[in-house]
Amino acid sequence: MKAQDPSYCPNPSIDAFENALTQFNAAAQKLNLTPNQIAVIQKPRRVIEVQLPVRMDDGSIRLFHGYRVQHNIMRGPAKGGVRFHPDVNLPEVKALAFWMTFKCAVVNVPFGGGKGGVVCDPNELSRNELERLSRRYFAELADIFGPERDIPAPDVGTNPQVMSWFMDTFCMHRKQHVPATVTGKPIALGGSEGRTEATAQGILYTIREAAEQLEINLKKATAAVQGFGNVGSFSAKLLFAEGCKITAISDITGAYTNTKGLDIPSVLDHKKINGSLAGLEQLKGISKLDNPMELLELDVDVLVPAALENQITADNAPRIKARLVAEGANGPIVPAADEILEKRNITVIPDILCNAGGVTVSYLEWVQNRMGYYWNEDRIQEDLQRIMRQSFKDVYDICQESKVSMRVAAFMLAIQRVTEVSELRGLYA
Repeated sequence: MKAQDPSYCPNPSIDAFENALTQFNAAAQKLNLTPNQIAVIQKPRRVIEVQLPVRMDDGSIRLFHGYRVQHNIMRGPAKGGVRFHPDVNLPEVKALAFWMTFKCAVVNVPFGGGKGGVVCDPNELSRNELERLSRRYFAELADIFGPERDIPAPDVGTNPQVMSWFMDTFCMHRKQHVPATVTGKPIALGGSEGRTEATAQGILYTIREAAEQLEINLKKATAAVQGFGNVGSFSAKLLFAEGCKITAISDITGAYTNTKGLDIPSVLDHKKINGSLAGLEQLKGISKLDNPMELLELDVDVLVPAALENQITADNAPRIKARLVAEGANGPIVPAADEILEKRNITVIPDILCNAGGVTVSYLEWVQNRMGYYWNEDRIQEDLQRIMRQSFKDVYDICQESKVSMRVAAFMLAIQRVTEVSELRGLYA
């Protein structure tokens, strides 16, 4: 099985959760939160580690290490993907659950933050082994999952088929049909129209709003996209359709550029045939960069880091030339780099706003499952666009009024919403 995003490769030397807390603290300071308010919403509510024995095709039994973190569930059930990758680790899963709490709050959907992962390489597993691992993971944690408890979704290394196995495992345990227990399912099992490209579609909607504020004409703009998995490829496709000239893209095989603009439909055909961007430099007008990281420093109007965490650091932030950075990935910019970009007047659409289209359509899928009534794609896009545009406006207004960065503004908005609900609910003694 192919991993969902072949360019995913976290930097283990940087603690993602510590970065997440740094982002939180900058906003909490602006809000003058009390120590008690911070204590209630800052740290994860539940951290679960499991050992998953799985019988392999050769008859041997192999142990896999799995995680599920529920960061905060005051606004609703935990929501977040399950990641299958060799580099999955607890600080990363904690950070991703943390970001999900505030991502859901920014777009005002009634979920809390969750995230899961299994340390494995899905590319090395047969289909049967992958199914047994998926079912074992969900069975081990079946008591915490459910439409009102914790709702997983696809992530790096997982896909709609894995969600189908998750759902079926849960249904077998419950002896009833419960499609709302996971999102990101195939359409035939109650998945939503528009879910596959939802994250990228949300990125486009926020880029449109930011471009209007910055007076960037997207039909004449240039863009570079780091990562060509689900989010990156759809982002490139949508920006190309918008009229943007995409001058550089990358995946695990390297970064490829054409100053006259890449023909994204042809690139997508190449990837479909070859499974990656390998060999793209053989096409007319395309060259391969010696260092893939150079893509981040190209002279473009819009930069979309859409695969890797911790990619823009204090080292390369002074060389970023884009006027607008749209975080398609979670945590691609470290806090020290944020400060540098802000001083250089480079606008960043933060991840908890920019890539929230995926969880927004997951929410719409969950609602449809619970109603047993399904909408067409036009209705989904109408709701997604409305939610993303309103969320951008809410964040931008705080940014202007409080004279803070878009990231701090997004966290301020989200923290206020989570804190309000926490205080209304109080503590069960």
